[in-house]
Amino acid sequence: MLFENTIGLETHVQLKTKTKMFCSCLLKTGCEPNTNVCPVCLGYPGALPVANREAVKLTVKAGMILGCETNRRATFDRKNYFYPDMAKDYQISENASPLCIGGGVTIETPDGPKYIRINHIHLEEDAAKIEHHAGYSCVDFNRGGTPLMEIVSEPDISTPDEAIAYLTKLREMLVYGGISDCNLEEGNMRSDVNISIRPAGAKELGVKVEIKNMNTFKGIHAALEYEAARQRETIARGGEIVQETRRWDGVETSSMRTKENAHDYRYFPEPDLVPVAIPESDLEAWRAELPEMPEARRARLAEQYGLAEYDASVLCAEKERADWFEQAAAGLDKKTAKALCNLFLGDVMALVNESGTPLGECAMTPGALRSLVVLSSKGTINGPTLKELLPEIFAKGGDPEKIVAERGLGAVSDVSALEAFVKQAIEANPKSVADYKAGKKAAAGFFVGQVMKLSKGKADPKIVGRLVAEALAAL
Repeated sequence: MLFENTIGLETHVQLKTKTKMFCSCLLKTGCEPNTNVCPVCLGYPGALPVANREAVKLTVKAGMILGCETNRRATFDRKNYFYPDMAKDYQISENASPLCIGGGVTIETPDGPKYIRINHIHLEEDAAKIEHHAGYSCVDFNRGGTPLMEIVSEPDISTPDEAIAYLTKLREMLVYGGISDCNLEEGNMRSDVNISIRPAGAKELGVKVEIKNMNTFKGIHAALEYEAARQRETIARGGEIVQETRRWDGVETSSMRTKENAHDYRYFPEPDLVPVAIPESDLEAWRAELPEMPEARRARLAEQYGLAEYDASVLCAEKERADWFEQAAAGLDKKTAKALCNLFLGDVMALVNESGTPLGECAMTPGALRSLVVLSSKGTINGPTLKELLPEIFAKGGDPEKIVAERGLGAVSDVSALEAFVKQAIEANPKSVADYKAGKKAAAGFFVGQVMKLSKGKADPKIVGRLVAEALAAL
């Protein structure tokens, strides 16, 4: 029997706020444990929470980006559970009336575009971080109370590839919108993955298995592949799929708890927080702040700078990369902008990868790269000189125009000077002349190389090639 997957994702995204969800403690990474805390996020009796307005705003803006309907009167609830990572023994979340309803994300699949629906987006506080050591465990409450929004998809995803396409698109849109950094390494974005299988064409969902707290796309893809195969194998040998929560260890999933042992969270309305009422004026103001989204930007870059669709897509895959390129390309015509794009996506990104230096931290400014490309397009410097200068300016910075002038690196394009070099190269290499006359046309390339050496790399290779061809033809 053929089976198909049904996959849904519950994606937790840390919001880009300065303070925690229900108190004024600063959100900082790398601090000493339990230093960014207060009675509210430590759950002291009598300490009252106050909702973070910026977190509400960012969640609503995320909903606007994803096509959700904004709930004009959202409410908070208490999610009760006993665990060391939640000092007050309950988490403040939204259950009955979340901030955003509906919406979705369109992804590309081999069969064409596919719309993955979103059920809702709710706002909540993060738990503390538990560190396990040999013989004991520690709890760091610096993370406790961090604003999180949880984006809950419908089970519309069919394959691991579609899951990654959905998460990639989601991350891209949230970063562009300024909602979150979505830094996977720092845990800014992590997902609980739900997967079941059912006979192909069936309408009823199969028994759901949840895989908790996945924070890498590679891990999510591998875990989904493994779990889909495990469930099929279980059915094939006559077994039964049990509704349970499983963990992923990098190789396989293993059971954490079954439905019978799952928590009963006993949600009830949070008595210390009033409902979140959002006036229309706020919605209009927040909607006006939404920036250009990735798809629109890709189309604009392709049109404005004459770029190939693929190049525009690579640029726009990371907002920082697209921003940097646009700063460098400011004021350039399409031909020069395209040359800049080729250099940027090729040599510059290679330097970023080789050096491990993020684009925003390299010494080279967008203006310096623009200057290099303009010098090349005008013929002031040739290609080899550009390639020679680029790594130096990337690592140390500097003004390309000044460097070229001070070192005398300008290209030699004076025809009479180049003709003298060509004559000198031909006279010094009679054997290569004989080879050329014998039909070895590659000898022409040898003479071009000799002229480049004589000019100390400053000659224009195109002019040199033409002059060499003319001189050899005249022999």
